[in-house]
This record gives sequence, structure tokens and C-alpha cells, in this order.
Amino acid sequence: MITSAHNPRLKLIRRLLESRRQREKEGLFACEGEDLVDAAAVAGIEPVELLVAGEDVDAGLVAELSTLGHPPRVIGVYRRDDLPRATLPLTLALWHVGDPGNVGTLLRTADAFGAGVALSSGCADPTGPKSLRASAGAIFRVPIAPFEDAPRPWIALVTRGATDLSRVLDLGHGSFVLGAEREGLPTDVLARCDVQATIPLASASESLNVAAAGAIALYETRRR
Repeated sequence: MITSAHNPRLKLIRRLLESRRQREKEGLFACEGEDLVDAAAVAGIEPVELLVAGEDVDAGLVAELSTLGHPPRVIGVYRRDDLPRATLPLTLALWHVGDPGNVGTLLRTADAFGAGVALSSGCADPTGPKSLRASAGAIFRVPIAPFEDAPRPWIALVTRGATDLSRVLDLGHGSFVLGAEREGLPTDVLARCDVQATIPLASASESLNVAAAGAIALYETRRR
């Protein structure tokens, strides 16, 4: 059993939980909790390292490592290259969505509707602790592609003034392009999109959360 905080395996996990740069450098990421570890197992993705509190490592050391309010019983380390990589006909293409909770929630939403996700540079790391928790295991099932590989047509979701979303869903495939909540989509990205669409809102409403907008778009597409 590991009883020292200076153990190399614990040091690695700490670096992976704390630093995106380290996750990218090592090609690894750490999952906290049985739900995520079980989701990986169901998807057939094997851990590089698996530590169970009270069995493989002192429970107090796991509590010191954890980013959770309640320390997990298990922590697994996985290879980023083992995650699904593909492009699906229906995709959420995220442009500079920097909030990890939104990225994770959109992964979970894509999973629910059989869609993929495409990420631009400037998006939150989907393998960071907050994104992983919000994804609820979808990280192991939803293929992630580069933004530029998102399938056409590109449908930009904008707050107001564009074509009603219900009128652009006939194809049932393509990519919904979503931007960060405050900045939205820049002019150059909008120019590359094939059409702009708006989800009708009440007149007093300012906008939707980006994760809610993505969910509505996918639901409406599948419903049709």
C-alpha cells in the first residue's frame, strides 16, 4: 500500500489533476470516482493506473489529492489516445468554449443524442477534472474531432436575428457551431458557416446557456 505523498504514482496523478499542460505532455488524464472508472470499463478502455483508497493507497492521501468535495474511493489514469476519435454525421462544433462545465455537459448531451463533438483551440480541456465530472462518463463514448473536421453544413447558432432553427433541420446532419457565451461567434467564423440559426426566445430573455442551446438543437434535429 502507498503510504507516502512523495510516491511517484501519486505525484503523477497530482500533476494530471492540476495541469492541462501536464496532461498534454504526458498524454494521460486522471478520473476520480467509481462512476467514471466504470464508464471507462464499459467502453472497453483500460486504465494505465488504478488506485483504490484503503487497498492500494492510504485513504488520507487520496483525500489530499482529490478535487472533489468528498474524496473518491478510486482514481484511474487513462491515455488520451484511447478516447474515441472520429467524426459523426451530427456534431456540436465548439468555438472557444472555455468553461469546463459547459464542455463536459455538451459531451454528455452529444452522447444522449448520438452526436459527436468538435473542439477548437481555446476550448476547455475535456479531460480536466471539471469537464470529466460534467460529462458523466460521456468522454469515453463520444468521439471528439478537431473543429475544422466538423461535418458540413455548418449551422451557426446565434442569439437573435437569424433563421428560425426549425427551418434549417431538414437534412438531419451537419454541425451546430456554438461559441462562448459572452463573446459568441466571431465574424470570421460566422462567414465560414453555411447558415445562421436562432432558437426563438421570449422577448425579455437575453440568451441561453451554451449547453442548453446545444441540447435544444440536437433534440429538435432528432425529433424530426
